[in-house]
Parts: sequence; C-alpha cells; structure tokens
Amino acid sequence: MSEILVLVQQAPEGGFTARALGESIFTEADTLPELRQMIQDAVHCHFDEANMPKLIRLHIVQEEVMAA
Repeated sequence: MSEILVLVQQAPEGGFTARALGESIFTEADTLPELRQMIQDAVHCHFDEANMPKLIRLHIVQEEVMAA
C-alpha cells in the first residue's frame, strides 16, 4: 500500500476526529498536532511492517457557519 487517506473533522463536542477510509482506524484528540501523532500511532498499530503505507494523506474538513 502506498498511502492511506484519513478524513479529519472537527468534533461537535470540541477537538477533532480522524477516520481512515477503507480501514478500521479511528482516533480523536483535542488539537491538530495531537491528532497527527495519534493518527501515526494508530496506523503503526493497525498495519504490520510488510503492509505499512508509505504516506498518510489527511483530508481536513472544516465547517464554517456565516450569517446570511
């Protein structure tokens, strides 16, 4: 596997969540720097050395609400 895609979103209760697409990986953290470390740890726990992706691509979705 060359890369894994991770969807990052702001959590309604605060902080951020991350879910890998096509894999059973989910993690959360209070800040983006913490979340990046948690994602790396989760990916390293999920895959063995032979199947470890070379890249972790983050797709960060930020929702913003504006007055009309």
